Amino acid sequence: MGALDGRVAIITGAGRGIGREHALLFAQEGAKVVVNDLGGAMDGSGDDRTPAQQVVDEIKAMGGEAIANADNVADWEGGQRLINSAIEAFGDLHVLVNNAGILRDRVLVNMTEEEWDSVITVHLKGHFVPTRWAAAYWREQSKAGKEVKAAVVHTSSTSGLIGNPGQSNYGAAKAGIGAFTIITAQELARYGVRVNAIAPAARTRLTEATPGLGDIVKPPDDPGKFDNWDPANVSPLVAYLSTEDCPATGKVFFVQGGKVQLMQNWTPTEVIEKNERWTVAELQSEMKRLIG
Repeated sequence: MGALDGRVAIITGAGRGIGREHALLFAQEGAKVVVNDLGGAMDGSGDDRTPAQQVVDEIKAMGGEAIANADNVADWEGGQRLINSAIEAFGDLHVLVNNAGILRDRVLVNMTEEEWDSVITVHLKGHFVPTRWAAAYWREQSKAGKEVKAAVVHTSSTSGLIGNPGQSNYGAAKAGIGAFTIITAQELARYGVRVNAIAPAARTRLTEATPGLGDIVKPPDDPGKFDNWDPANVSPLVAYLSTEDCPATGKVFFVQGGKVQLMQNWTPTEVIEKNERWTVAELQSEMKRLIG
């Protein structure tokens, strides 16, 4: 018996990297998987259906059930087709893992409009569109009297939750995904849907191309040593968050190697306050208590 027996899951960006590891583990745990991937390059260019089909073939070879899907997750009609593909192939949908992403790293003063728009579209809109269509499906099930135990797992990043120079587009999208997670968890609880997010640290095409990370994420020279950057390390948490009875919702977790850490969202801390309007002169003095 697997932890995901009987669950139908869509995993976006599942042709390579972390998404591929998600798909393989989900299948091992008994889920029926829709492997979504356009097969594009790191910057989103190109279109190669092969990676998604290769993952499907691997799943079938291990005795699992899977289909490939190449719809664009940031396209309105494509997102609906993606959700429908799971229902048509497997009769239901229980899990949506939003993982697809691209990079167009550039310092702000050199960034183009297209580099900003493309990253925001793939990451942020690419989370919104499938989630919106999946939520509509689960809402209709709930209204029809069916008990829904659905799960959505988003993919954020420390680039957005903490910050990383050269990734203002990517970081802004990933911070938005963090907020999107919290709000959609609040909205969809009434329909039996839980929503969480992960901020993974692992070796992928994207991290290998991130300035300063290329050498760090390499596998250890000693094959017997634990590979802290192996993307497969991330997938067990995603699988757990996708189980039928997982209680977590509205949470964001950092995950790397054997470490899982709850992230804290924006929280009020130190305060200065008075019962009338501040003057600029007063703030020049008192704000030091807040900014250090």
